[in-house]
Amino acid sequence: MTKTTESKTETHDHEILFQSLNIIKPILKAIKEEGYSIPTPIQEQCIPIALNGEDLLGCAQTGTGKTAAFAIPILQMLTTNKTYEDKRKVKSLIVTPTRELAIQIGESFEAYGRHTGIKTAVIFGGVKQHAQVKRLKEGVDIIVATPGRLLDLMNQKYIKLHDVKYFVLDEADRMLDMGFIHDIKKMLAVLPKQRQSLFFSATMPKEIVTLASRILNAPKHVSVTPVSSTVDIVEQFIYFVDKGNKSKLLLEVLKDNNIHSTLVFTRTKYGADKLVKILHKNKILAEAIHGNKSQNARQRALANFKAKTTRVLMATDIAARGIDIDDMEYVINYEIPNIAETYVHRIGRTARAGAEGTAISFCDADEKLYLRDIEKLIKKKIKIIEDHPFPLIDHNPIKIEKQPRGKRISNKTPKKSSAGQHKEFSEENVQRSHENKSKKKWKKNFKKT
Repeated sequence: MTKTTESKTETHDHEILFQSLNIIKPILKAIKEEGYSIPTPIQEQCIPIALNGEDLLGCAQTGTGKTAAFAIPILQMLTTNKTYEDKRKVKSLIVTPTRELAIQIGESFEAYGRHTGIKTAVIFGGVKQHAQVKRLKEGVDIIVATPGRLLDLMNQKYIKLHDVKYFVLDEADRMLDMGFIHDIKKMLAVLPKQRQSLFFSATMPKEIVTLASRILNAPKHVSVTPVSSTVDIVEQFIYFVDKGNKSKLLLEVLKDNNIHSTLVFTRTKYGADKLVKILHKNKILAEAIHGNKSQNARQRALANFKAKTTRVLMATDIAARGIDIDDMEYVINYEIPNIAETYVHRIGRTARAGAEGTAISFCDADEKLYLRDIEKLIKKKIKIIEDHPFPLIDHNPIKIEKQPRGKRISNKTPKKSSAGQHKEFSEENVQRSHENKSKKKWKKNFKKT
């Protein structure tokens, strides 16, 4: 959606357009209070389909407003078909891969549904379940959940899904990449056969389309951008640099006082924490967000970043999945992701809600193959910045021998190498190994589906 501050003409178009989508007055009022005027293309196309009761497979770049594309029609259908019973029953289930994203979606339902009386619960792991169970016992209409905690509370009989009428699988591509196929199957097994199902994904590989066609019932397809395309308004730049000089280059880039808000992606949790310490030593306010941080610490870091109290937020890919900040200016890839689609997700954190954004990537010699895969996916060459103090010198770094298959990576520090360097190398290999295993496991399970 577009903010109402842009022009009077846009506000007028907004009133006509949303009325033509047959959105009820309580939700229109909430949309106006949120300061939005014009629906995004995916909202304009998906809302009528969902309100018509049809299954949907929606593809849109990150930051194009797909949350509202399913939140608004679900809130409307629950409001218009409201039943007055002694205890509320769960009528809608939204499943998403990360806790941050679950919280963001929950906030959207609360915002757009503030005048409807619809109650929402957000369920995720990493925190004690007491507060979530208490909320469920009070009665809710909508549950937004991550797979692990959802199945856990289902097993404990706190959640029953047999009354669900509207099911949403958000970030479907990421869910499967992360190995949640078995969890999805368990949920589908207990959901009513007669339901409306909506799939939304930032990217749409053929595997997702095939799987969705087996689960959805004659779904309508909506794609507002080409498959796996990047947000066009994001400016993208590459710095070629030796691995050992990346932290120095980061400090050099951050000397630009025009860079007020920066999200930096690292491959490992250890790498994120290490960079935070380096930035602190250079008097740059930074925090890290990753799986080893407590939920309270992660939420505090996000709140500080949104309030611009913190200038730099370090994040791993999974932790950053739910970050949704309209005026994010810069995204920096401290390491090039080894999966091309991940690059699309990363740079999609900037240039949200129609704003401009810049994506900067640091590429060492070992990462050139990853860069080639990314440029092949996005079908464009990324502009190279050659004028900087730390150009790539070591074009052929010494390759470290791979561990034999089946053997665990040794915890012993190799000679002539610092413990920190070895730890980062080990974690990097472990993460890559996990990603490769997840892909193989997913492909195997996919064939069985």
